[in-house]
Amino acid sequence: MKKEQVAHCQFSVWYPLFRAVTIRSVILPLPENVKEYLLDDGTLVWSDDENTATLKAPEFPEFTAKVEEAISSLGGSVFPKLNWSAPRLVLRKWCELIPGAEFRCFVKENKLIGISQRDYTQYYDHISKQHEEICRSIQEFFKKHIQYKFLDEDFVFDVYRDSRGKIWLIDFNPFGEVTDSLLFTWDELTSGRNLKGDQSEGEATEQDYPVFRCTNSQVTVQPSPYLSYRLPKDFVDLSTGEDVHKLIDFLKLKRNQQDDD
Repeated sequence: MKKEQVAHCQFSVWYPLFRAVTIRSVILPLPENVKEYLLDDGTLVWSDDENTATLKAPEFPEFTAKVEEAISSLGGSVFPKLNWSAPRLVLRKWCELIPGAEFRCFVKENKLIGISQRDYTQYYDHISKQHEEICRSIQEFFKKHIQYKFLDEDFVFDVYRDSRGKIWLIDFNPFGEVTDSLLFTWDELTSGRNLKGDQSEGEATEQDYPVFRCTNSQVTVQPSPYLSYRLPKDFVDLSTGEDVHKLIDFLKLKRNQQDDD
């Protein structure tokens, strides 16, 4: 995997290309003082007030004002995401996403080869019953809005299918083992083995139609650490610190590279 493939999956890179088919968002560059604060692992500072020493976090009034303005422009409710491979904060309009309506799509050589239920630890009756319709709608969305428009020919993208059947783009990820393959294996996805499309006879060629996989039995249900949240995984990543740690690690790497230079 080339570093350019990872860079192309940065939110700030793909959002301008696909803003019409994704959740409305605002991208805010992180000021230097905020980046330094993150690099110091969120260090608290001592404040002496009438011989009473207390710990308090530093304030960033200008940045806070920009964040509040962005939140207001998005309707007053957002979920934040740190664009971890670049020092930026992404605010996305709050949408109550149902886990059973999220799907991960795998693209190789600009062909949609596989679609997986995103929350594969749970059984959803509507997915089992409507899998052909879901697969067809995602395939149509891909051909109309995504195919040949992304900056790479191999990539992974996540979508959400709302109650009206409309497909929304959620995110892009690199095509490789750094991305969770869910109900597929990366050996299958890279080699093409076991990937036979679920098309009806005469509807499409095997190469043109993706394999759709979902949890089709209560027996295979697994406990999910995200089930109790009922929130987008991006939000869970941020709230549990995973997203923040990715950003901090990236900033430290960049600082070390500058020191070496």
